Amino acid sequence: MELRRGIQIGLALAGVIVLGFGLGAKDKLPSFRLLPTPAPADRARGYLSQRTMPDSLALIPPPPAEGSAAMLRDEELRQAALKLHGTPRYTLAVMDSDRSQESTLKAFQCAFGTAITKQDTPSLQRLLAQVRVDVRASSYLAKGRYKRPRPYVLHGTHPCAPNGEMLVQDDGSYPSARGAVGWAYALVLAEINPARSDVIMQRGREFGQSRVICDAEWQSDVDASYLVAAAAVERMHKNHAFLADFRAAQKELAQTISSERNSKLDCASETQALATR
Repeated sequence: MELRRGIQIGLALAGVIVLGFGLGAKDKLPSFRLLPTPAPADRARGYLSQRTMPDSLALIPPPPAEGSAAMLRDEELRQAALKLHGTPRYTLAVMDSDRSQESTLKAFQCAFGTAITKQDTPSLQRLLAQVRVDVRASSYLAKGRYKRPRPYVLHGTHPCAPNGEMLVQDDGSYPSARGAVGWAYALVLAEINPARSDVIMQRGREFGQSRVICDAEWQSDVDASYLVAAAAVERMHKNHAFLADFRAAQKELAQTISSERNSKLDCASETQALATR
């Protein structure tokens, strides 16, 4: 498990390093120091403490500066994403924008190969719920510092799910907390079910791209989220409670696959949407 985890997270980090050349306002590579960061005292229970949670300010560079080449890239990719409005891919992006835990888990069911619900996979559902808490919290130090305006705010347009986006409009878009959750889920799920790791990781990337298609966040917001997610998941692998829950989820998956509880999923519409370019 350790070797597979190291390979997956290493690939995630390598991908973000490549993307990072276009992220910084001064074209500097991000620092990879993992420092403790304050976490809200009243946040829901996760695996990481204030001492062990990664510091997103230390992990990622500042967001692109106005007029920079990186900002121009963000604008160009935004325009390309807007062309997907009215397509099956846009419909999937709207579904991915649903912030409920049930909907977020459902987004990964087809890639994972089985239902992820309280009824079908309670251990996995609990594991991912706690992963979500830590990954979101890890992103908010940088969010609070930079307060980057979201693209739909800057351009005076509307995101694909206005009601949900209004809840986080003032949080700042950099890095993408929702993109980080999707990438963390992909990392964890790919390790639990390595037979489907490629399709799971691809779904994690597409989950982040949905944020750009919805005009809710910039491409560089999503790119930076991959590093935050990878760092948080790396820290979780040093937590005994996480490891115990992870093993329980692995055992649960084996039982689910071998039983009639492995219900057939309807993935035709998602497959069609992801084929849209």
